Amino acid sequence: MKTHAATQAISGITPGKIAVWWFLASEVMVFGGLIGSYILARLGSAGWSAEAAHLSAPMAAINTFVLLTSSMTMVMAFAAVEKGNDRGLRTFLLLTILLGVAFLGIKAYEYSSHIMAGFTPSTGPFWSFYYTMTGLHALHVLAGIIINLSLFVMARGRLVNGHRVELAGLYWHFVDVVWIFLFPLLYLT
Repeated sequence: MKTHAATQAISGITPGKIAVWWFLASEVMVFGGLIGSYILARLGSAGWSAEAAHLSAPMAAINTFVLLTSSMTMVMAFAAVEKGNDRGLRTFLLLTILLGVAFLGIKAYEYSSHIMAGFTPSTGPFWSFYYTMTGLHALHVLAGIIINLSLFVMARGRLVNGHRVELAGLYWHFVDVVWIFLFPLLYLT
């Protein structure tokens, strides 16, 4: 019988990575279904452009920059842990967390301004899709913040290895990729 280490050496895949990829594949199905439904609904009826005109593309562009920068800091956290740089790991994890919080703060401001203007999920199909897709994305950002915060706390006790940071990074980059699809679909079309 092969040991776990022998299986890993043969396959080259670290424990947990397949599970993360399967989870991400399931999330692709969720977001893919939402995005596909949005596109079909938008192509099937008129008036969507007028509704989308109430969104702030510049604010969303800033949020895109914030999220992409957080992806860079996540990569830098992984590089730091691989080099054994504990301080760098903590610094870049903290920056990733803060940028994630900034993203959610901007999104909360955006939500509150839309709701105060009378645009709620029940206002129409566009707003229903908007709040569903961006809200689900925001929940994923929050989950990523919690994961990275856990890694940050564990890093203080030197309990973090490159494998854990890599898995968290896979999730965080997935969240960024989803936003790369949502940004043009909702704000630029």
